[in-house]
Amino acid sequence: MATATSASPAAFGAKTPVPGPQPIPASAFPRRSPRAAASGRLRASLHLGGASAASSSSVVGNGSGIYLAPPVLAPLAAPKMSGTVGSPKSVLLFYCEEMRELAEQVVARNDDIELRSISWRTFADGFPNLFISNAHTIHGRHVAFLASFSSPSVIFEQLSIIYALPKLFISSFTLILPFFPTGTSERMEDEGDVATAFTLARILSNIPISRGGPSSLVIFDIHALQERFYFGDSVLPCFESGISLLKSRLQELPDSNNITIAFPDDGAWKRFYKQLQHFPMIVCNKVREGKHRIVRIKEGDARGRHVVIVDDLVQSGGTLIECQKVLAVHGAAKVSAYVTHGIFPNKSWEKFQPDNGDGPEHGLSHFWITDSCPLTVNAVKDRRPFEILSLAGPIASALQI
Repeated sequence: MATATSASPAAFGAKTPVPGPQPIPASAFPRRSPRAAASGRLRASLHLGGASAASSSSVVGNGSGIYLAPPVLAPLAAPKMSGTVGSPKSVLLFYCEEMRELAEQVVARNDDIELRSISWRTFADGFPNLFISNAHTIHGRHVAFLASFSSPSVIFEQLSIIYALPKLFISSFTLILPFFPTGTSERMEDEGDVATAFTLARILSNIPISRGGPSSLVIFDIHALQERFYFGDSVLPCFESGISLLKSRLQELPDSNNITIAFPDDGAWKRFYKQLQHFPMIVCNKVREGKHRIVRIKEGDARGRHVVIVDDLVQSGGTLIECQKVLAVHGAAKVSAYVTHGIFPNKSWEKFQPDNGDGPEHGLSHFWITDSCPLTVNAVKDRRPFEILSLAGPIASALQI
């Protein structure tokens, strides 16, 4: 018979107590340091972002707590870029009719440039009736336009195209205007003078932006250096020079080691001397005596040298001819000339004759110009002493910027 001390509580009609939560001794879960806790949170975070499936289920129990095993991080895939720095840029090149030949030469220099055409038609009243062929195919492409503002009559139709192309959902737009034609009209010396260079700069500064941002503008040897500040912030002007073409050509001459560069005035010297400083130099200046303009040598020695007169442009040619004469008087063996822009209004190019080996007092050995003014190129092609240095290479390079 069981004793009282061994009887269960139910025997006396008492309720059986339900086991409840028992207090856990603090020693069962040792407190982790703040640094360890932070490390655990970091590992959990990394597990969610990049742990492998195997590591995500790895749990370790050691009787004193539960810890996540350090996850094995998978390397993140690098995002693929649409292009790499320095990779060739595919460009669609449109052009005005005057620049067709130069545009074809540009395309021949670079396989990443593709020629595209525009229909230059007119209505019965003479106003432009223009059409951009296959306009839907240029969406998302880099687009350029090669312009020639040779006369006011052709500027409006080209501006219409220039303003239309950036709106065709293209990636970027570049305007190549080799010759900025109003460059000689940059000052207002008397009340009422109109600086048409500033007017044209404002017009070009309002070219619509493309998907890639502001349009780019490429100009070669702009006449007045301050004109680069006429352009607004809505366009990115890039000022290039044709002097590199001259230097390459001079290296090909049989007397390349006997070249001296002459500048007809201080303005030409300021513009170009840094690009030509490895040559001996002559600086001339112009003075007026009545109605006559006289050129004199300010510094430098022409004796026995092949002197090359360098300037950015030529109009009537009077200054160049006077410079040629004074250099001949001072003993130059030969005289040649270079200008980036041969404008020659009213056929003034006819004033320049070849020396035919008879000396600089009779004419020029060479007269180099670029093809920035296509009407002049057509007039003097194959006519001595003129020789055309093409801007095709520098333009093709500028389109890859």
